[in-house]
Amino acid sequence: MIDLLLDAFLDSVHLIPFLLVTFLLLELIEHKFKNKSKKTLTKSKRFGPIVGALLGAFPQCGFSAVVSNLFSSRVVTMGTVIAVFLSTSDEMLPMMIAEKSNIKELSLILISKVIIGMIIGLIVDLIINKSQEKEHVHELCEHDHCDCENHGVIVSSIIHTLKITLFIFVANLFVGFIIETIGEEKLQEILLNKNIFKYFIASLVGLIPNCSSSVILTQVYLDGLVTLGTLLSGLLTGSGIGILILFKQNKNLKENMTILGVIYIVGVVIGIIADLLI
Repeated sequence: MIDLLLDAFLDSVHLIPFLLVTFLLLELIEHKFKNKSKKTLTKSKRFGPIVGALLGAFPQCGFSAVVSNLFSSRVVTMGTVIAVFLSTSDEMLPMMIAEKSNIKELSLILISKVIIGMIIGLIVDLIINKSQEKEHVHELCEHDHCDCENHGVIVSSIIHTLKITLFIFVANLFVGFIIETIGEEKLQEILLNKNIFKYFIASLVGLIPNCSSSVILTQVYLDGLVTLGTLLSGLLTGSGIGILILFKQNKNLKENMTILGVIYIVGVVIGIIADLLI
């Protein structure tokens, strides 16, 4: 139990800098930006999926949490969130580097995730092109009951950050307990399914809001037990704590389920296509 508490604590604490910077940005947008600045920011949203997919490729899950908060405040588009979630690398990159994996293989995985993120994100934004300007940053404050109007930018940002960090800690503790109960070996056995359902299973494992999912997926791949397509299915849906923060912060359940559905379907389909082509 002590190990579970420690792991949950460490997984939560390392996100604090990302969250604090995000909420500082949101507070500045709300308190400092004039109408002209907001219009400029809105116009630049169409490039969000491209930038998001590139940033998501860095080996950390903090940015997925950041973009979930930004989307909840309507600073970025749904396509940008999806692009980041699909390209997020999490623990895969450092693990494969540590195992001295083939550089071409590693590059193929990273580039594929980034390109897929960009394409799917741009398509989503083309389809869902209606304006969502009616929702603003201040609604995040109302949702969190942080009484931001009576505090400065820094204090308000710290309050938001601490509340979300506490939520992440509890969620990580719960997920860690579930994984500990089931056992990582059992999860690895589930991934060894030899029929088409392995892609669906791998994509489900990737959705686990914890870094453990990418660790398990990468390890079974490095051991030669699953195909590249199976690995891609899981890595494309793996966004670390991002999905969890999305459901916590964004009150529109339909949007959240749409994002979840899109990345899951993409994960399954791309996994199948990858094994057919490679």
